[in-house]
Amino acid sequence: MDTQPDAFQVQVRAKKSVPALQWRLACAVLLAGAWATPASAHSGTGLAGGFVAGVLHPLSGPDHLLAMVSVGLWGAVLGRPLLVALPVIFPAMMAGGAMLGMFGVPVPPVELGIAVSVLMLGTAIALGLRPPVWLACVMVGVFALFHGYAHGRELPSAADPIGYSAGFVLSTGMLHIAGIALGALHETARGRMLVKGLGAAIGAAGLYFLTSAVL
Repeated sequence: MDTQPDAFQVQVRAKKSVPALQWRLACAVLLAGAWATPASAHSGTGLAGGFVAGVLHPLSGPDHLLAMVSVGLWGAVLGRPLLVALPVIFPAMMAGGAMLGMFGVPVPPVELGIAVSVLMLGTAIALGLRPPVWLACVMVGVFALFHGYAHGRELPSAADPIGYSAGFVLSTGMLHIAGIALGALHETARGRMLVKGLGAAIGAAGLYFLTSAVL
């Protein structure tokens, strides 16, 4: 008797393994957000330079990490064209915000803007909000300005600002991709519940960040 699995069995097993990987990714995102501290994401002094430091920096604070994952996740839930547009708009506008921060251009309180971005993105995911394409793009673009500004203030203190910036942009893109991967869960009823739960957890974290910034 042939004991080798046929093509159909292999395909079924592969399909079953995908949700498991996405569940693990969801847990990893939440654990990473819970492990870091908000202040560590943008301390403003003593910033290490170089590509590796830039890659690691967005992972060091839950406010930035959750916002970047949320952009990819929300884009995946909304579908095209926002699936592509939002992860492109965020780093582009973040670069603009970094320039504002480097030159010290006055802006509204940055910590409040960052906290509100996490709160609103999480709420949008949890409630399944589907704004017009232009409004979603504007929201993400404005949020990105605040995140970029916070890091732009730190760039002059980096030993290698160009390498640091390249690593930071790469890390941001990877976090967007992680969010998009989680968004694939939205295709099933159970997955939609998980996505909404993730959104609610992200929104709750944003509310905590906002309370901490105000008090």
